[in-house]
Amino acid sequence: MTAPTYEPKNPAFAEQVRSSFERQPFMTLIGAELTEIAPGRCEIQLPYRPDLAQQHGFIHGGALGGVIDSAMGYAGYSLAPAGASVLTVEYKINLVAPADGERIIARGRVVRAGRTLTVTRGDAYALKAGVETLCATAQQTLMILADTPDGCGSGMENLSH
Repeated sequence: MTAPTYEPKNPAFAEQVRSSFERQPFMTLIGAELTEIAPGRCEIQLPYRPDLAQQHGFIHGGALGGVIDSAMGYAGYSLAPAGASVLTVEYKINLVAPADGERIIARGRVVRAGRTLTVTRGDAYALKAGVETLCATAQQTLMILADTPDGCGSGMENLSH
């Protein structure tokens, strides 16, 4: 079965995604890198760090979930119109093997791009000695927020100092 091809609604989709990714404090905190963006597809890599590991030395499921959620979300965001943003409203992840490697490679892809809801899928692989091992698979639903630029409504303006 051939993967669907998508035509982005925003010709500047790649710049829109990169700009959003750069404003994400959590991705910066854990050291994640946006390594590929195409219409309906996204790849994010996470280099191994001991402070991201769980008690057995594997990348923690929380960090793994964060990068796969973002890879799927940015795959969907690549198809959003200019001036819109997206929010994850649901995702389910299956951890299928230990995230044991030098880095995690999370790949997201759009299954169906709708006007209001977009469904995505993602897989995460542990790269060790040049071999990719599937460690997680996930499915996500995104809400398209029309006329709501990315970054609006963060709640940060309500924090007291």
